[in-house]
Amino acid sequence: SFMARYAQQAGVAVSGLSPARGEALYGGEHPRQGGAAQSCASCHTANPRQAGQTRVGKRIEPLAPAANPQRFTDAAKVEKWFRRNCMDVLQRECSAQEKGDFIAWLNQIK
Repeated sequence: SFMARYAQQAGVAVSGLSPARGEALYGGEHPRQGGAAQSCASCHTANPRQAGQTRVGKRIEPLAPAANPQRFTDAAKVEKWFRRNCMDVLQRECSAQEKGDFIAWLNQIK
């Protein structure tokens, strides 16, 4: 699983992943150079069971696997979108711990 992979990369047990930290990462406002603060929820909505929308109006399928079973099935896509979105929102790549925490949070959403 992706949680196991990211936990191993972070040097923690899967049980050491924190859904609370994942939720805080998702909803947290992060300052952007030359622009307003942004969060993951800015495009994905506050409810990860709902579809979101990019800044140019393109639909984003729900993040929560409960609402979108295809969300975490392709490793290349997962890495691509983590890299792109973390750079866009955080202005840096996400750590393995952050990725694991984020997926741990999304996996508990029903």
